[in-house]
Amino acid sequence: MTTHVEFWLNDRRIITDVPDGMLVLDYLRKDRLLTGTKEGCKEGDCGACSVLIGEVVEGVMRYLPVTSCLTPVGEMHGKHVVSIEGLNLPGKLNPVQQAMVERVGAQCGFCTPGFIVSMCWYMMAARETPTLEGFQRAFSGNLCRCTGYAAINRASLDLVADFGPGGKWASIWEAEDRLGALLEAGLLPAYFAEMPRRLSAIGEMEEVPRAEADADFFVAGGTDLYVQKGELLPRSQVKILNRHPEMKGIRQVGDRLHIGALTTFEEFGADPGVAAFIPEIQDYLRLIASLPLRNRATIAGNIINASPIGDMTAIMLALDTTLVFTQGDQTREVELKRFYKGYKTFDKRPGEIMTEMHLALPPQGTAVLFEKVSKRRCLDIATVNSGAKLRISDEGVIEEASLTVGGVAATPLWLEKTGEFLVGKSLTPELLREALKVAHTEMSPISDVRGSADYKRLLATQLLTAHFVKLAGDRVSVEAMLAG
Repeated sequence: MTTHVEFWLNDRRIITDVPDGMLVLDYLRKDRLLTGTKEGCKEGDCGACSVLIGEVVEGVMRYLPVTSCLTPVGEMHGKHVVSIEGLNLPGKLNPVQQAMVERVGAQCGFCTPGFIVSMCWYMMAARETPTLEGFQRAFSGNLCRCTGYAAINRASLDLVADFGPGGKWASIWEAEDRLGALLEAGLLPAYFAEMPRRLSAIGEMEEVPRAEADADFFVAGGTDLYVQKGELLPRSQVKILNRHPEMKGIRQVGDRLHIGALTTFEEFGADPGVAAFIPEIQDYLRLIASLPLRNRATIAGNIINASPIGDMTAIMLALDTTLVFTQGDQTREVELKRFYKGYKTFDKRPGEIMTEMHLALPPQGTAVLFEKVSKRRCLDIATVNSGAKLRISDEGVIEEASLTVGGVAATPLWLEKTGEFLVGKSLTPELLREALKVAHTEMSPISDVRGSADYKRLLATQLLTAHFVKLAGDRVSVEAMLAG
């Protein structure tokens, strides 16, 4: 499907009718010859292709870093796309670029544009004075194959010194006009000040109406679809789901949370209602993918992808989530714990689209936990993961136990029998050992490149144990479990 898409690319207005499914990366490099944005893995793993996408949200410009290798041009209508070239100042380097030069943060240079884009975004988005940890989180989705991280960290520390307490630009964080202060500091080109007005002048997209059945692919975040079908999408009829804002957002309805299917991982973690019952959600998210990918990946996409080791699926499964499917004016609800039928097969009818997810707000005293083992801490697929929703009384009686494990079966696994075994009993090391035996009867891991079946069983045992140790270490300590 092709439509006329209007957006701003750096300081230039763009109106294009390239295929909706064409990648922003390919458009930048091939159509606009902006080759500063590099093509590395083309799977969202290296960050060399990072760009900023800006839009007006409630009257304020908001920018997010994304990997352009997984982002379709058809979604850019009304937005501001910033490539590395769009961060250049006339005749001089901006402070981030200067710090990278002075600290020799570039070796072969291939990853450098992506790092600079991520670091500039952090300076734009930080709510308080910058820190080294903040920079490291910002470029968690950028890989340096020359292993020049020490130099990049030193460049970050220089920026912390200049923009932090006592630095020459410390007043930026107190300025009411943050954008104006960033422009004065030379962090951004002057044209950024015009972007709210420019974007507001762009009208609604006139999309050619088509039947849902005409679409070859439905594109949400695209973080897996473009990896699997990237060569086909620009040549296919695609439906860009993110053109439907009614499928985004989180709202509380009575004692239930309604989550739009297009809600991204980052939006889920930033929601105050979610943080109220999962205070550790930001810590959990740091174990999942990377910031640019979490800005794109949708919760519904993670569920529909049906990976046996979907990280967000493990959490949503533990939360007893209900899926809402729509076809025309008909809606249907399916419990997530009953959704999967086998490897990559599930209870979704032809023509249906998941539009929303519902979950009951957990009672006070309920803990939601997530554990994951992978080769890298950030930006890596799980070998085994596990989610849990647990409630234990002051007397140590298990009142609720919803446990999930990924990577030990053909589908994300809800441990129904294990939960039933635990509920109503007093938590002791002996009880937990017996419960783990029950859990093993529900698992059917296979040996593959991520580990042997025995290894995965061991990991699952450790992750399930970790939930209880973290929540009630006074009753089931690591030492007590090892003693048995």
